[in-house]
Amino acid sequence: MTEQAFLIMATLVVVALLFDFMNGFHDAANSIALMVSTRLLTPQAAVVWAAFFNLVAVFFFGMQVAKTVGSGIVSPAIVDNAVIFGALCGAIIWNIVTWWFGIPSSSSHALVGGLVGAALAKAGWSAIVAQGLIKTSAAIILSPLFGLLLALVLAIALLWIFEKASPHPIERTFNKLQFVSSSLYSLGHGANDAQKTMGIITVLLLSNGYLQGEFAVPFWVMISCQIAMGLGTLFGGWRIVRTMGLGITKIKPTGGFCAQTSGAIALFLATWMGIPVSTTHTITGAIVGVGLSRRVSAVRWGLASRIVWAWVLTIPVSGLIAALFWKVGHELF
Repeated sequence: MTEQAFLIMATLVVVALLFDFMNGFHDAANSIALMVSTRLLTPQAAVVWAAFFNLVAVFFFGMQVAKTVGSGIVSPAIVDNAVIFGALCGAIIWNIVTWWFGIPSSSSHALVGGLVGAALAKAGWSAIVAQGLIKTSAAIILSPLFGLLLALVLAIALLWIFEKASPHPIERTFNKLQFVSSSLYSLGHGANDAQKTMGIITVLLLSNGYLQGEFAVPFWVMISCQIAMGLGTLFGGWRIVRTMGLGITKIKPTGGFCAQTSGAIALFLATWMGIPVSTTHTITGAIVGVGLSRRVSAVRWGLASRIVWAWVLTIPVSGLIAALFWKVGHELF
């Protein structure tokens, strides 16, 4: 590899880590919004708590999600520097737009959309691995639905179990239990989301001949991605925190515990199965489920519908942006 080629590849690795940082920044609300809205922790303490568990997630899970993103959505044979450049630009730009408007969109699906858009621009539909894309697309619907139903069941069960108990001591107890549920959710978030960037960097290294053999994530890539995501979480996307913690429905500590626990279970299952799901979709569905446990009108459906529209647009818009930047990258590289 020439010095110029190495510098190009190193620059793209840095851009990938920048996306990972922005992922943590953009998705900090997923981990901390409920802790802040229920006054369990101050915003500053909440981001430190979430960032720690984002960071240590690498020691608890395998690399199945990284493998899916790196080799299971588009064919690794067509991946080059321009494809990676386009994919990252598409995802980063969409993240900035949705952060600015306080919309909790999916960083994960922005990256998948960017990867698909850049691959299509280079090689057409033959570049797409249908099975992986179908599995990821199905998760757009299934992950929030699973989070909603599980949170709804948990919330109704708690209402039934503690029907005759005084609400104040129950809420105080579950406020403390949120330390457990938020830790589990942050672990799931750090595992599933950071692995997407690991997959991108690994396939980039493979396409440049830096790695040989089967798809395997180097240890330095794992650690770098977890650190970048943890640092992003520390800075927190406060615009989205307000939407998640206060905008969709009013959340009490019992509801926060139910939503975070449901989200954590969904993320653990998806990571084990190697499915790159959206942590944003999952926790949003869970929050809606908590609201529905009280009454249908407890959910602000106008805001929820705007969020869903952002989900629908994420993959096609980030893909279109990525296709345009693939052309730029094709000229540059």
